[in-house]
Amino acid sequence: MGAPVVHFEIIGKNQPKLQKFFSEVFDWKINTDNTIGYGLVEAQGEGSIGGGIGSAGQSKGHATFYIEVENLEKTLEKIERHGGKIVVPVTTVPGMVTYAMFVDPEGHLIGLVKKES
Repeated sequence: MGAPVVHFEIIGKNQPKLQKFFSEVFDWKINTDNTIGYGLVEAQGEGSIGGGIGSAGQSKGHATFYIEVENLEKTLEKIERHGGKIVVPVTTVPGMVTYAMFVDPEGHLIGLVKKES
């Protein structure tokens, strides 16, 4: 079986405004009670995935999705062998997630998350 898409992310300049927009338009439940104030979006029913809405800081922002894998390092090596580029190395946010990000050969930003044991 292939690696599942497990998370989406919308990152922008005005995190509270984006969170309010998506909450009010789509009735999303967004929880910002975590160490970095990241807006965790609850999955909204069968077949849906959860996601997040956060701050871009100094970057322009992006919208992307995350793929869950067993081994981030091996997957990143494979990505590079096939023409992708690592843009965020393996990073751990304590108590939340271990992740990395890459761009595919056409420049699309995509995230990886480590499968929890």
